[in-house]
Amino acid sequence: MYGFIAIFDEKTEQLVMEIWKELKEKSISTYAYEVENRIPHITLASYNDLNIKDFIEQLDIFYGDKPAIDLSFNTIGSFLNSGALFFQPIVTKDLIEFHYSYHKYFEKFNDDTNSLYLPDKWIPHCTIANRLPPEKLTEAFQYCLTRCGTIDGKIKEVALIDVTDKNKAPIICSKELN
Repeated sequence: MYGFIAIFDEKTEQLVMEIWKELKEKSISTYAYEVENRIPHITLASYNDLNIKDFIEQLDIFYGDKPAIDLSFNTIGSFLNSGALFFQPIVTKDLIEFHYSYHKYFEKFNDDTNSLYLPDKWIPHCTIANRLPPEKLTEAFQYCLTRCGTIDGKIKEVALIDVTDKNKAPIICSKELN
């Protein structure tokens, strides 16, 4: 299994990592530490199987001249019955086009018509905590609600990760945006 993710600028990445650390120190969530070298991100796509060589060749072509995308996180949310807490960016035209154009160009790689990362199903988000019982979810929500203001940043890089091992998610390849 593979994921294709959007990676943030260093300032945004560090802020999310600080929140992950604080949630761990407060014994609220260890989400960030359940996968080796987890980095803050927004998932753009997922694949069950992938011709990696072909994908990387197409990645270099498609992202050769793509600009960084501005982000502004101003919402804290949760998926129903998931115990997940996330920051959601404002869904701008640039963000939607960034996601949609990716899926249109890489359509031949789609091997899951039910993927939640496809256009018209995608809810862009950066996970802060996951699989929390209701009381810890409430605690995490309250903490983030008072800890954070609007987070302005950028998507500065995209990466293909291997999520076959549930304890690791190594980057196979990445491409910086202009």
